[in-house]
Amino acid sequence: MLSAVLLLIVLLGLLLLCGQPKPRGRLPPGPWPLPFLGNILQIDHTGFLKSFQKLRGKYGDVFTLYLGSRPAVILCGYEAVREALLDQAEAFSGRGPIAIADPIFQGTGILFANGKSWKALRRFSLATLKDFGMGRRSIEERIKEEAQCLVEELRTYKGAYLDPTFLFHSIMANVICSVVFGERFSYQDPRFLNLLNLLSNVFTIVSSFYSQVFELLSDILKHFPGPHVRLNSIIQELNSFVIENIETHRRTLDPSNPKDFIDCYLLLMEKEQSDPETVFHEKNFVHTVLMLFFAGTETSSTTLRYGLLILMKHPDVLEKVQVEIDRVIGPHRLPALEDRAKMPYTDAVIHEIQRFSDITPLGVPHCVTKDTNFRGYHLPKGTTVYTVMSSVLHDPLHFEKPDTFYPGHFLDAEGNFRKQEAFIPFSMGKRLCLGESLARTELFLFLTTILQNFSLRSPKAPEEIDLTPKECGLGKLPPAFQLCFLPREGGVQ
Repeated sequence: MLSAVLLLIVLLGLLLLCGQPKPRGRLPPGPWPLPFLGNILQIDHTGFLKSFQKLRGKYGDVFTLYLGSRPAVILCGYEAVREALLDQAEAFSGRGPIAIADPIFQGTGILFANGKSWKALRRFSLATLKDFGMGRRSIEERIKEEAQCLVEELRTYKGAYLDPTFLFHSIMANVICSVVFGERFSYQDPRFLNLLNLLSNVFTIVSSFYSQVFELLSDILKHFPGPHVRLNSIIQELNSFVIENIETHRRTLDPSNPKDFIDCYLLLMEKEQSDPETVFHEKNFVHTVLMLFFAGTETSSTTLRYGLLILMKHPDVLEKVQVEIDRVIGPHRLPALEDRAKMPYTDAVIHEIQRFSDITPLGVPHCVTKDTNFRGYHLPKGTTVYTVMSSVLHDPLHFEKPDTFYPGHFLDAEGNFRKQEAFIPFSMGKRLCLGESLARTELFLFLTTILQNFSLRSPKAPEEIDLTPKECGLGKLPPAFQLCFLPREGGVQ
């Protein structure tokens, strides 16, 4: 019996010795990890965000957490994130792994690519999107047309309560579809609605608690059924839609007159087909188109949806916005982007909606592209880095009431709009969201058009409206809710 106990102790000792993650470089401090399981005991039942917040209280703004056997450096607060993403932009420009998505995308597409491939894809995508109106007057006109389609659709509900999720998905998707696919879809198109449902499911899965558990235990969970299998199935279905669209473009391509992003990529593929090292291959093509479609739909529509819920929670703010809309724009013309400079309160409210709703609280993980010294620590090449966006957007050193919805964060004493350097909902540095200008234009034009034409009503009293997110992981999803859009007198017809 004694010998059996001694043998068990020896075996456990060997397991601890062999299974203990081997530190590389000189990483920041953090909790001691378990063999194979890393810091699973330090992960809060609500997920990574609250876990990071607790550990920050003990270890400071820079610490190390083991996700399974893989170390990840966590950066919190504006100063630490800025030092990494701006002061050492090139070193922190790598894309870190997302366990639930990596087996599907395998480092392809503009979001997940690294090195030469990512730089070439980003350069091409930025130039092409700009050619098709991003940041220019033509995209503003396209958004205004879609806003009018939305107003007409909302009028058909005649003040009935509805969940705005898929309508808001539709308007955002149609704007990006006009640039990428060269077409828009009817709000009742069953195939379009199915695609939007698939995109919504992707965002829900990657934002779920399960996705965060998968980050810790992927080596085990990948062998069993679960949402990761469903995610793979959804992505394949979305890929099929993209591939079918690309094939249609191939058949109708006019080299002298490319009409959208897909046509331009096809022309570049043809130009580089003799180069065996080209990054403009089919897999990067499909996944870049898919990521533009996803990013151009989900985050902006979720922000707009969260924004209306917040405004119903704060009817005094809603009333002030509508007063400003009536004064500057009036009831007889469409809102225009140039109105924004004359509407400081509305602009402040939109910024505060983005700050408070905090749609990507963890940020998409980075990795260092080379051995990097940061704040006295040594991060070996390839080390995963989480820049916690929530800790920046709620940084008490930069926002007076970080956990309260307070448009005054973006107003000076005279009521003029003021910028905040810690306002970085689109991140910063080399991986700055390339759709920032589009998203900002959409939020202003869609929100002002809705509030110009409709009063909002909730079935709940303001004090009963709950803003607690339904999911909070890589993304944050608002709770399901209903509201009605009551036509205001004199709205644009």
